[in-house]
Amino acid sequence: MGKRVLGIETSCDETGVAVYDTEAGLLAHTVHSQIDLHAAYGGVVPELASRDHIRLLPALVRQTVRAADCRLDQIDAIGYTAGPGLAGALLVGAGFAESLGMSLDVPVLPIHHLEGHLLSPLLSADPPKFPFVALLVSGGHTQLMSVSGVGEYVLLGETLDDAAGEAFDKTAKLMGLGYPGGPQLAALASEGKPGRFKLPRPMLRSGDLDFSFSGLKTAVLNVVNGVGWKADDAADLAADFQEAAVDVLVAKSLAALEASGLSQLVVAGGVGANRRLRAQLDRAAKRKGWRVFYPEPELCTDNGAMIAFAAALRFERGPGGSPGGAVSVRPRWPLADLRPPVEPAGTA
Repeated sequence: MGKRVLGIETSCDETGVAVYDTEAGLLAHTVHSQIDLHAAYGGVVPELASRDHIRLLPALVRQTVRAADCRLDQIDAIGYTAGPGLAGALLVGAGFAESLGMSLDVPVLPIHHLEGHLLSPLLSADPPKFPFVALLVSGGHTQLMSVSGVGEYVLLGETLDDAAGEAFDKTAKLMGLGYPGGPQLAALASEGKPGRFKLPRPMLRSGDLDFSFSGLKTAVLNVVNGVGWKADDAADLAADFQEAAVDVLVAKSLAALEASGLSQLVVAGGVGANRRLRAQLDRAAKRKGWRVFYPEPELCTDNGAMIAFAAALRFERGPGGSPGGAVSVRPRWPLADLRPPVEPAGTA
């Protein structure tokens, strides 16, 4: 039997819990989404998010541990999201994890939210192998990283303003779509035909690996506020917006592979579930003889499985963590600040 690691994710508006076994793999995971809670406000309300995590977390832990067919006293380590994210929401998960670790006398490991996303494709049946290029694309982040191993990350490029998912959400709001906007815009785009509206591809030919999506969002605003705009045009506009965003993401990802000399691309984060993005990346990579890897669809959004897995990888490679106690979170935490886990003394 391997080591069993409990993962807790409370960085924003999903409460995620999972149990991962270092030999048997993912034993169970549970995610509760707060979409209905925040829909009336058109976005996440931090205080409400924190309170909902407090309300749900104890029950979700019990439920998930039972689903994993184990007991709390059989947990060998606990990993929790320490950042980046909403400060209050992070503190809920951190406080719960540290307290539980103290009561069980097991190591507690603070995990970087984006490291969880970045490593989540390794949970799939056909995982990538190090090294690879990672495209982290979500509501809060758009980054390209060179990944040599656990904790070995080099930033290649990032967004200078809006993240891709943020641009999807804000554009959906401009067009009068409901919350959450990104998935609704993508669904509407599937009903439209791109090519009708001439939208920009910001920084497509900038010569670097950085991104910008605020100008694309502004271009949509100009169309919506322009003379002759009709609601019947919404599907075509959504399709053109999606096409422009995807074009930039694909071009920059391919440029990162070319520049690094690597042939594997990992795509992680909520926007990684976008079907058009996946289709265009797969088509472009195939022409070059490269491969693209994605998490399972259910692991694209925030979840405890990715946190349990990242914690397990670090727990296996070094002593890491300490029996619960000090609660510390980092709402802003650059991924490039992470370091590889320290191997235990006497290992090869």
